[in-house]
Amino acid sequence: MQKVLEMLSQRAVHRQESCDGKLPVDLTPGQIRCSKREVVLTRGAERLASREDGRKLYDYFSSLEGIGGFQDHFDWWARNQFSSQGGKPLWIDPHDPNVHHIFIDDNIRLDDADTIVHPLVFSEQGSSSPSRVPTSELYDVCLVQTDLLEAIADEDYFLHCVRRCEENYDHYLASMEKDTPSQQQDGQ
Repeated sequence: MQKVLEMLSQRAVHRQESCDGKLPVDLTPGQIRCSKREVVLTRGAERLASREDGRKLYDYFSSLEGIGGFQDHFDWWARNQFSSQGGKPLWIDPHDPNVHHIFIDDNIRLDDADTIVHPLVFSEQGSSSPSRVPTSELYDVCLVQTDLLEAIADEDYFLHCVRRCEENYDHYLASMEKDTPSQQQDGQ
């Protein structure tokens, strides 16, 4: 993981030079551990758990800026037959237009029985309990399967991925807005 953080840090420095922006890099490795009852996140002295309130972890990730890393719970994923159920959790709140989480990984698949991410969506505004959604619902919206060769060949590959997700996220938010209970009752 340290090598990945260093590589991302070097890319960030290159991006800073080319766009005159500052992108902070936090080399403190974090760790995510999952169980049937909860998800526990640790990073340095910080420790958060999802048992009481699933929104705490969403808020934590939403407050981060720049580049950082978290070690996933591979054993948990393996015990869950490499399925979404044991995958890396990703919290999405379509009612929060200021935050767009994007998860890029070469093991993201459209088949929930064979993917590395566990997407959790807060379907009701202000809810503390997210619902599991199919990976396909968020593909190229919040989830991107990395094309490793393309990522090596194209220096701007990840920027293109982010742009595509941003465009698709706008459509996703609009569709979620149409599906809210208050608008369904109003006949909209």
